[in-house]
Amino acid sequence: MAKAKTAYVCADCGAEHSKWQGQCIECGVWNTLSEFVVQPAVKSAGAARSSSGYAGAAAGAPKITPLTSVALTAEMRTLTGISELDRVLGGGLVDGSVVLIGGDPGIGKSTLLLQMLGKLGEQLPSVYVTGEESLGQVAARAQRLDLPLGPLHALAETCIERILEQAVASRPRVLVIDSIQTIWTELLTAAPGSVSQVRESAAKLTRFAKETGTSVFLVGHVTKEGGIAGPRVLEHMVDAVLYFEGESGSRFRVLRAFKNRFGAVNELGVFAMSEKGLREVPNPSAIFLSAHSGPTSGSAVMVTREGTRPLLVEVQALVDQSSLGNPRRVALGLEQNRLAMLLAVLHRHGGVAAYDQDVFVNVVGGIRVQETAADLPVLLAVLSSLRDRPLPEKAVAFGEVGLSGEIRPVPNGEERLKEAAHHGFQRAIVPKANAPKKGRVGDMEVVGVERLSQAIDATR
Repeated sequence: MAKAKTAYVCADCGAEHSKWQGQCIECGVWNTLSEFVVQPAVKSAGAARSSSGYAGAAAGAPKITPLTSVALTAEMRTLTGISELDRVLGGGLVDGSVVLIGGDPGIGKSTLLLQMLGKLGEQLPSVYVTGEESLGQVAARAQRLDLPLGPLHALAETCIERILEQAVASRPRVLVIDSIQTIWTELLTAAPGSVSQVRESAAKLTRFAKETGTSVFLVGHVTKEGGIAGPRVLEHMVDAVLYFEGESGSRFRVLRAFKNRFGAVNELGVFAMSEKGLREVPNPSAIFLSAHSGPTSGSAVMVTREGTRPLLVEVQALVDQSSLGNPRRVALGLEQNRLAMLLAVLHRHGGVAAYDQDVFVNVVGGIRVQETAADLPVLLAVLSSLRDRPLPEKAVAFGEVGLSGEIRPVPNGEERLKEAAHHGFQRAIVPKANAPKKGRVGDMEVVGVERLSQAIDATR
């Protein structure tokens, strides 16, 4: 029998090393290497070699096929009954897909998946595999959510071989594993939750999904750094990676797609946690806008775009005299380095200095804006707070600010303007390239600007 080979995998980046060492060579992180056993490869029975080289391919081996002869058919999708989840998945559930869902403890991962299985009902046979709770706890949660217990089938098991045996016998169309960190395989001696156990269990589930066409959902724990526990290679093995986000104490939850082989990335689904579980929010722009009683300085409304959905988001800024030699720059929901760059542009091309001021910027609602369309609203909010002068009421803005002070256009400007007009805004300050020729969208006036100085003048 061949001796088992031992390798060491980095839990942060998934890189393999031949021996243990304190620091990962690939990513430079310390104390992240974990030992796992590499299974020896099994030689194919149909392969043979002659003295001149390879003699022939094994019977039934895959062959090289031109793509022109492959039938291009769209993926068969099934609606889950939860429209926000369908949006993030790219239009529905794809047969044979493997989806990894991560999030903080108690944020609603198990609740969402149990509600999904209840919505699917008898349409798709499903099995909910729990490795952390008893069957009684799962049934009690389903009753609390007012879900029909008839079509719900659960299995309390953590051994992957026994789970797959039950899955082969029952032939479910949807299989939920809660959670992947509790699953272990008999082939390895490592403890459940280790790098090797998580990796091997996920590989077996992925192979099962592709061979049988079963849709598999994996629940992953999140570390204190915000990443899914286990090796990063786990994210490369699955078809989609979804993250549940939400502030502590807030009842709103955001489901975001960071990877999706069957749809757009950075798609967003918004939910509200209630006594009966997660409830969909059909108009998420309303929850991201604060209801001020009157005009407020330091507040600007922007139109961001998450996936295929335009969202109205409020950006708040607080500028205060600094008592430190090095003034603070704090950004929540935005990139901090970009805030420092925008303040330099405001000084150089807008004539407004903030080098002796503490600047705090926050995106209301806990959402994280990653696109450059937030540049202009951030600067307008900072300027409003610095001068203690509110921006015009019912005004919205978006646009990228260049280092030379120019206002650059952003994609999908027409959809952003229509979303703002739909919510009753009366004025929009946007890049000139995004402004319509008529200068209006419905009842909303659109002001197109080319320079930062023009945008500042348009707020007076």
